[in-house]
Amino acid sequence: MTGMPEKSRAVPVGEFYELEIGADLAASPRFNDDIAPTRVAQRTWNHWHVAALWVGMAICVPTYTLGGVLTTYFGLSVGEALWAVFIANVIVLIPLILNAFAGTKFGIPFPVMLRSAFGIIGSNVPALIRALVACGWFGIQTLFGGIAVHLLLSALSDTWAQLGGVGEVIGFFIFWIANVWVVIRGSESIKYLEVFAAPLLLLVGAGLLVWAWPQASVSQLLAQPAQRPADASLVGYFFAGLTAMVGFWATLSLNIPDFSRFAKSQRSQIIGQVIGLPLTMVLFAGLGVVMTAASKQLVGETVSDPISLIGKIDSPFWVVVSMIIVILATISTNTAANIVSPTNDFQNVAPRFINQRKGVLLTGCIGIALMSWELLKRMGWLHSDVSLDSLYSNWLIGYSSLLGPIAGIMVVDYFVVRAQHYDLPSLYLDSGSYPAWNPPGFVALLVPVGLTLIAITTGKLQWFYTYGWFTGSFLGGLIYYLMSRKNS
Repeated sequence: MTGMPEKSRAVPVGEFYELEIGADLAASPRFNDDIAPTRVAQRTWNHWHVAALWVGMAICVPTYTLGGVLTTYFGLSVGEALWAVFIANVIVLIPLILNAFAGTKFGIPFPVMLRSAFGIIGSNVPALIRALVACGWFGIQTLFGGIAVHLLLSALSDTWAQLGGVGEVIGFFIFWIANVWVVIRGSESIKYLEVFAAPLLLLVGAGLLVWAWPQASVSQLLAQPAQRPADASLVGYFFAGLTAMVGFWATLSLNIPDFSRFAKSQRSQIIGQVIGLPLTMVLFAGLGVVMTAASKQLVGETVSDPISLIGKIDSPFWVVVSMIIVILATISTNTAANIVSPTNDFQNVAPRFINQRKGVLLTGCIGIALMSWELLKRMGWLHSDVSLDSLYSNWLIGYSSLLGPIAGIMVVDYFVVRAQHYDLPSLYLDSGSYPAWNPPGFVALLVPVGLTLIAITTGKLQWFYTYGWFTGSFLGGLIYYLMSRKNS
């Protein structure tokens, strides 16, 4: 430690802050190099890199199926469903952009940002809640990717095609290894993957549309009546669907600092997110609606899963090409949306024992565990009525609505309570200006979560759950503000 100052300090560099590490942080159990603030030299993502990140994350199997979810589960017409997707993603831009500010200014990841509102140790509670959701999504996306790997190899080999479900399970683990390898290589690998993948993903979407267009009438699709009672008001159904769609990216609205800490400027993260998210989501969700409607004429049955639909194309060449791009698309979504955040969250628990590599492997192993029942089903070793669609449509989206209070608390903490400034060294110290546990943060989290659970279990206050992300984020932010003001 020769030449190292005794105390760490934050050094302003333009619109950023860098951390000058002293002996206090070097010895702190709350610090390691992987969750340390990024240096200015590491902040290389311009607005096109951020936009490509969102294109890569938004073009995925769940986005493709959103239109069907909204029309089937929420009783919206096709036109209403697409408007719900667009408006929801404009709304979710607000917490995305606001929560990205601190990451860009101070170079800190999501769980370190939580230390301000929930306490140095208390931050692990909301961080691990977020991590569990990400591990669930990681398992689902890896299964989709594994199916794509299986279909790709089946197009090349009849012997492989005969493996059936066993081939899908092997594909799962091949895809798992590819995802883990990309993230272990670091943020620059993710950046280059997203930039490379984004135009290819847009291209395959256009190709699917050209293939389906002669068999689908967009005007007839838009003219189809909504699947809800004729005398029912649109407002209730629309806002329920809107809440679910906001919940789709509720997770990323929390951990966007994990990426914005690499942005070149606040302008880069704002413009990149505005360009990359809403339009991509509505276009790919719209493509899913058109393709699902056209699938009956294209392959003789209604298919809502793009991977299965492509697998039915009667051309091994185009199946191989399409599956390579689908695999790339799913890797670009999975690495950014579902591995980076839990990797940082697990490091936050014990930075001295869990570094980035161990955090990635821990995320991957939990993803396998959460999908073990589905893998055993595909091997023929387990019989279960629990479907992947029900897990995706119900549990994960419903669980995401519980994250609304955390988003509201984070925004209020940074912009109102902290007035856009952190004591940067203290975020990594047990003996700094932040407590181990911050009661206002937990009260503001537990009250809306408690009301949501009451609504789910008793049927009372159903509106609070139906509009859960909005009610939770507003109530959480309000309670946090009032309690922080009282304690100041």
